[in-house]
Amino acid sequence: MGSVWDDVKAVLVVVYHVLYYWLEAIVLAFVPTSVMAKDIAGQTVLITGAGSGIGRLLALEFATHNCRLALWDVNSSGNQETALLAKGMGATVRTYTVDVSDREQVYSAASKVTSELGHVDILVNNAGIVTGQKFLDCPDSMIDKTMQVNTMAHFWTVKAFLPAMLSRNHGHVVSVASSAGLLGVTGLADYCSSKFGAVGFDESLRFELKALGKDGVHTTVVCPYLISTGMFDGCQVKFPWLLNSLEPEVVSEEIIKAVLRNQEFLILPRLLYIFMALKGLLPVKCVHVLSDYMGASHMMDTFKGRKSS
Repeated sequence: MGSVWDDVKAVLVVVYHVLYYWLEAIVLAFVPTSVMAKDIAGQTVLITGAGSGIGRLLALEFATHNCRLALWDVNSSGNQETALLAKGMGATVRTYTVDVSDREQVYSAASKVTSELGHVDILVNNAGIVTGQKFLDCPDSMIDKTMQVNTMAHFWTVKAFLPAMLSRNHGHVVSVASSAGLLGVTGLADYCSSKFGAVGFDESLRFELKALGKDGVHTTVVCPYLISTGMFDGCQVKFPWLLNSLEPEVVSEEIIKAVLRNQEFLILPRLLYIFMALKGLLPVKCVHVLSDYMGASHMMDTFKGRKSS
């Protein structure tokens, strides 16, 4: 009898915590970031893919918070341009030319960062590529490259910097994934797979940190819709009045807010939270119908991508 009552109590405790955290999330959604923002001044932030787009904007946003910056990009000239802008804002900046698909380059650059700037407090895995080709048209080499940059690089950077975060029980890992890491899109098999991997890695890492009792080390995964950085130029948006490309400045600001609030999961625009809920509730065929109606089956038909400089 005692064991049955123990089981009942355990279930009641779980229900209590679920309801409590659900209500907490609703309340916190209306609390201004300024009220609950953590102080990151003086912290060291490492951003991959910092030479352009969201990576550059994030660097400048962190600079306004008086952070030290370690900027990684395979494009050294673009990375230097970002550094000059951040230095103009008074930030301490170091740049590193790194191909994040190369594990040994990642580990080597990580050692340099630690020796030159000290421990990394906030790691932002932002670097990403897209081929924009249907599965059978995509060369094997590009599929491999997509997985290495968009997924595996997260493993290597986190493995390099997480031990110091754990020893200090202090740190934050940000994974810039995609809404394509939550819902499949025609013509993006390799990209979707890589972003699904990034989302899964973040979730597993967060659970592992919780099991270790490291409540001072946080993770945030970001899943935005199309961002008008040029990466997805040419993509068709069927209903722009409902779901249009996101302005990169808005996305970078929302990512910073999520970091300051220790927010675990960020989907942009917020309308997509509804689509994700429907995906979990509806039969697969219903999801196919809705995705096709919203244009997910043909949005990549006119894809051009970012032009080479």
